[in-house]
Order: sequence, then structure tokens, then C-alpha cells
Amino acid sequence: MNADAPAAHEGRALAALRLLRPHQWTKNAFVLVGVLFGHGWDDPLRVHAALVAFAAFCATASTIYVVNDWFDRERDRLHPTKRLRPIASGLVGGPLALGLALALAALAWALTRASALAALPETGGGERLLAVLVLYVAINLAYSLGLKRVPILDCSLISFGFMLRILAGTWAIGIAPSRWLIVCGLAVTLFLAFAKRRAELAALGEDAGGHRVVLDRYSLPLLDQFLAITGTAVLVTYSVYTVSGETVLTHGTDDLIWTVPVVAYGLFRYLYLVFQRGGGGDPTRDLVSDPHLIAAGVAWLGIVLWALGSTA
Repeated sequence: MNADAPAAHEGRALAALRLLRPHQWTKNAFVLVGVLFGHGWDDPLRVHAALVAFAAFCATASTIYVVNDWFDRERDRLHPTKRLRPIASGLVGGPLALGLALALAALAWALTRASALAALPETGGGERLLAVLVLYVAINLAYSLGLKRVPILDCSLISFGFMLRILAGTWAIGIAPSRWLIVCGLAVTLFLAFAKRRAELAALGEDAGGHRVVLDRYSLPLLDQFLAITGTAVLVTYSVYTVSGETVLTHGTDDLIWTVPVVAYGLFRYLYLVFQRGGGGDPTRDLVSDPHLIAAGVAWLGIVLWALGSTA
């Protein structure tokens, strides 16, 4: 037996795991927003259902990552870092990638049939979650097959994917989402999407279009304006959410306003990373690797739990 065979198998296994992009699952925390801000954490059934929805979104998102990497494999080979992705580098071939995509899709479907969702018959949880996941897949396939080449629409579709995460964690488990929180989520995700496009354009320069066609239709000054608009929208809509009558009535407190300075700091820190440190290319990695952003996230969560817990 070839001594290198076990190492080769281990290398392919790790590559297959990387292909699923587990670090990107942090994006699916949007699914849990409804439980946190809808006062659903004291209902074990709804918490369980939200966690099932989170897992289903992770499986669905990884299915899309596999499909996207397959479609983008040739362009990824032109990128300084994406050429190291499992499919672009040749570590994962077509049959394995297809098998992973099908298995993940089957897992996502099975999770929509989970008992936690079936136990909420008045919400139609499983059917609603399945409808959200199907729409998410349809949007991402349309994105991969051509809409990603349409400027502004490309980032809008990415943002809509996050809105579906919020709906999966609210609508599917019988919690009404706040309208201001929905608008804020839209602003946040547009902000991150435009920051990603700016980071790609700045890193690749004249070769940007060879990696992603739509980058030829953007410019740094235009994206800077988009970031200014969406960044302002994030701060304004979140601030209004914390003091709106609906929020105060739901939570019985107006103390969420104390999270606004933390959100402002996190927003400005992210802009600093984008403009001064070349960040923004992978928002998830930025959010979990920068100590300032981590500290802001912990502080935000601590204040939220204190504010909401003080009324429990």
C-alpha cells in the first residue's frame, strides 16, 4: 500500500470540509435574531425550532457554496487567494463535489421535517422553512447563472439572502419580525456586500474583471458612496429600532439604546479595516479575527442580554 495514501485521503477530507465553508455558518446567526429580539428564548420549543432552522440554513448555504465554487472554478484560479479553494486547486473533483451538494440538500430537507418544527402546527413551521430555503436556493442559482454580473442587483440578491435568514428564524417559528429590524438587516447586509466588492476591486486592480465580471462595472469612488449611504442607514435604522414604540412595548425597556455607541464603534472599525487595512473581502473572517470587532460584538451582546434580562 502506498504510504502516501492515508495522507492523501486526509488531505481530500479536509479539503471537502473546507469546501463547505463552516466558518461562514456564522452568517446564519441571523436565523436566531427572532428568538433574541422576539422574547422567544423562554420558550424551549421555539428555541429548539430556531436551532433546527439554523442547522437547515447551514446545510443549504453549504450546498450553495459547493455549487458556486464549481461554477466559479475557472475564474477562482485567476484570484490570488481563491485559487487555493478545494475545487479550483483540484483537491476536490466533480463527483465528490456533486455528492456533497446532494447530501447537504437532503439533510436540509430532512431538517424541515424535524419534530421541533412539527410541534408548532399553528405556524406551519416546516412548510414555511422549506419555502424560505427553496427561495434562497432559487435566488442563489439565479445569481450564479448570470445575475451576479449585474451591478447593484448582485449585492441586492446577497442582501436578500440575509433577509430570508431572518424570516426563517421568525416567520417559520411564529415570531413576528420587527419592521425596523428588517430594514436595519437590509442596510447591514448591503453595506457588507458593497464592502466586499470594494475589497475585491482594490485587491485585483485592472485584473478584477477577469475574476468577477461585475467588477468592471463598478469603481472605487462609486462603491465608496454606496458604503457611506448604507453605513449611515445602518446606524440610523438601528438607532430608531432601539427607541421605537414597538421595541419598547415588546421588551418593556428602552435600555437597548445603550447598544448604539457599540454598534457605531463596530461600524467605524469595519470601515477602518476596509479603507486602511485592505479588509472587507471576507466579512466573516474579519468579524471573527479582528479583536476590536470581537470585543464590540461581546459588548453588544452583553448589553442586549442585560437590557432584556432586566425586564424578565
